[in-house]
Amino acid sequence: MAVTCQCGGERTRKLEALLDRYRGQPQALIQVLHQAQEIYGYLPREVLKKVSLALNVPLSQVYGVVSFYSFFTIHPKGRHRISVCKGTACYVRGAEQLLEHLREELRIKPGETTADGEFSLEVVRCLGACGLGPVIMVDEDVHARVMPERIPDILSAYRS
Repeated sequence: MAVTCQCGGERTRKLEALLDRYRGQPQALIQVLHQAQEIYGYLPREVLKKVSLALNVPLSQVYGVVSFYSFFTIHPKGRHRISVCKGTACYVRGAEQLLEHLREELRIKPGETTADGEFSLEVVRCLGACGLGPVIMVDEDVHARVMPERIPDILSAYRS
C-alpha cells in the first residue's frame, strides 16, 4: 500500500513552530520526535529530514533513534490499533491462533495497516492481563479469553 505524506497545511505550521522552539538543540531529538509523531500520527521521511536539519543531527542518527524505540513509527497507523498479546500465558492459551485468524481476516501482517486505513495489527509481549489470556486490545479496550471464532464479531464492533 503506497501512502503519501499529508505533510502540508496546519500540520506543517505546527511542525515548524515545534522545530523553531528546539532549533540547534540535538539533545531534544527524542522529545521533538514524540511531538512530531503526535502531529502526524507517524513520522514520514519528510518530517525526519526537517527534524534532522533543524536540530543539526545527522539523518542516519534520527533514523537510528526512530528504529530503536518501538514507540516511533514511520508508517501510518489505522484508525483502530489491534494488539495481540504473545506473553507466555497468552501464548500457551492460543495467542498464535488468534494472530493467524486476525492475519487472515484483515489480510495484513503484524506491523501493517489495512488498505482502508481502518486497522493496524501489532504483536506485544505482555498486556498485563495474564489471568485473562489469550488477550487482544483494540485501541484501549481489552478483550479477554478470546477464541478465534469471536474475531469477526470483535472487528465488526469497530468497523466504520
